[in-house]
Amino acid sequence: MTLSGVNAQYQANPLHIYDEHRPKPYRDGEPVERMVTTSALYLKLKTDRGIEGLYGPIDKEAAIVIDQQLRGFVLGKDALAGDALWDQMHRLNRHSRRGHFMMAISAIDNAVWDLRGRYFQAPVYRLLGGPTRASVEAYGSCLGFSLEPDKMQAKARELKAQGFHHQKWFLAYGPGSGSDGMRKNVEMVELLRGAVGADVELMLDAFMGWDLNYAIAWAKRVENFRPRWIEEAFQPDKIDSFAALRRATSIPVASGEHIYGRWEAHEYLKAGALNVLQCDPEWCGGASELVKICALASVYDVHVIPHGHALHAALHVVASQPPMTCPLLEYLILKMGSFYYFDKRQLAPVRGRIQLPDRPGFGMELDPAKIEKQTLVRWRQSE
Repeated sequence: MTLSGVNAQYQANPLHIYDEHRPKPYRDGEPVERMVTTSALYLKLKTDRGIEGLYGPIDKEAAIVIDQQLRGFVLGKDALAGDALWDQMHRLNRHSRRGHFMMAISAIDNAVWDLRGRYFQAPVYRLLGGPTRASVEAYGSCLGFSLEPDKMQAKARELKAQGFHHQKWFLAYGPGSGSDGMRKNVEMVELLRGAVGADVELMLDAFMGWDLNYAIAWAKRVENFRPRWIEEAFQPDKIDSFAALRRATSIPVASGEHIYGRWEAHEYLKAGALNVLQCDPEWCGGASELVKICALASVYDVHVIPHGHALHAALHVVASQPPMTCPLLEYLILKMGSFYYFDKRQLAPVRGRIQLPDRPGFGMELDPAKIEKQTLVRWRQSE
């Protein structure tokens, strides 16, 4: 069962500079309950000794690459030789450094970590060095919630009462919306600060929809409301723009969900472009690569707070790192409400914190009571 008609607020988007691609201002409608069919892709590995590894849901784009290009290559490899396996997958294809191929490497790497955890009967965070805390603080990521002033303020207060003392809201307007859009982007920050008071950290996300001039103008008008960061103001290739924005404002600058691998992350770090690096372990190369990125970031005193596309790998990596390097975890409130539907034990924050699981691997187990059918999915080369 799901609700339609509400929670569909769009965010700023690079295409919105074009009139024909810019949506009209959003308003919630009347909520309508409807039945939906749920499906998800999971990756399962199995050794010749019968030990299994599980990870998911994974993206379809990654699954296609796994099936067509990596499945045959990894069969017969040593699942406990993780660094060798990662390096060989990375060397296998000329396009491995980014995009769908790196997403596929990420999925296999994470499933291999789960397999190792089950082999050694230990949570992944213990294999990564052991926990640095018993629970990890999560920030509430508010993608989809209406930005209508009264509704937005009410939701922000509600989340604060639930224990989310860090909240991220998604800006809806960019240069294509002119001065009116800028006014709304500024007023949004003012209204949120007024709703939650001084003791809640507010993060803002522009999803690559701005340019440098726009970002600096916005930052100058909202600095006094003390945002915790401005996220992904530009497309990821514009490292110089991130660096220039960081120099131009006291607001911390964040990005990284579309940064792939330690080499690309290092370019941002060398340029002094970011205060917060947000590489996603389901896209950047898996838990193995995210740990290496954390080591690099610690040299530069840059926080690593992984993008919250999913939770398992991010939680275990963050829990294994010093809180100075990895202080928080992203929790996409609406998405996580259904994303792990098939998991028997779903990760969820209590008073804003997620308790570390003590089960082997990532602690994932599918719930047979929720599964009507399981199918081995294969893609032909022509698809």
